[in-house]
Amino acid sequence: MGIDDEKGVLSRGEEFLQVFKKGAEFTQEIMKENERLRYRILELEEQGSAQTASGDVPEATRQLHQRIKELESEKEQILGRVRQIEAENQDFANRYVEIEQENNNLANLYIASYQLHSTLDFMEVLQIITEIIINLIGAEEFAILLVDDKTNQLEPVASEGIPREEVPKVKIGKGLIGEMAKTGENYFIEDADGYVRDLAHPMVCIPLKIKEHVIGVIVIYKLLLQKTSFADVDYELFTLLAGHAATAIFSSKLYSESERKLSTIQGFIDLLTR
Repeated sequence: MGIDDEKGVLSRGEEFLQVFKKGAEFTQEIMKENERLRYRILELEEQGSAQTASGDVPEATRQLHQRIKELESEKEQILGRVRQIEAENQDFANRYVEIEQENNNLANLYIASYQLHSTLDFMEVLQIITEIIINLIGAEEFAILLVDDKTNQLEPVASEGIPREEVPKVKIGKGLIGEMAKTGENYFIEDADGYVRDLAHPMVCIPLKIKEHVIGVIVIYKLLLQKTSFADVDYELFTLLAGHAATAIFSSKLYSESERKLSTIQGFIDLLTR
């Protein structure tokens, strides 16, 4: 949602608040008028006691009774509208909080992505991704697996809350993790509350993709205590994180490999020139 949309939401909220205030004031006026008319009826009934003894009700009294019924009906309609406006205002207030949270998360992701692309050190990139998953996603137990081109399988390169050696290696296309790596699709378990940790079947599996090429996956097995479920913004964060993380990992690996090759070549040159 853009800034203009947010302003529109706030503007509508203020508009409804004004309607609510006017409705409340009008209701108070109707209640006062209601009391005044009831008092007037009592006066008329006392004045016409001789006529009412024979069973006749003065016309003015009947009219006042009818007017009171009409006013009470109008009051109920206004109260119903006020309750509706209160509910709408609450919805706007909740949405405003969600927008604030979403903006904060996106701002944090922007800062984190800047950090990701500010280094070409492979281990440092993995550490930054780990911090993003903990702080922005709210995961407690997870792992990062990358594709080994020689074996064509996913191998763990980093983990949190789980010993890395316990995270299984996965063949591309085999099992849930391998299938997500093959298709490049995100996976989220339907019932997060009833999930029991299964290293072969994570609650979340996010492929790390550069365009359509998958270079690895992020698998999540447990959320932090304060994180009871995934919000809509989390799915956007996962998608953005996957793209930035994949690019940063790929760049750092290329840089590391080129550094190793350069070091090897320099070693041969030194041997030849001695």
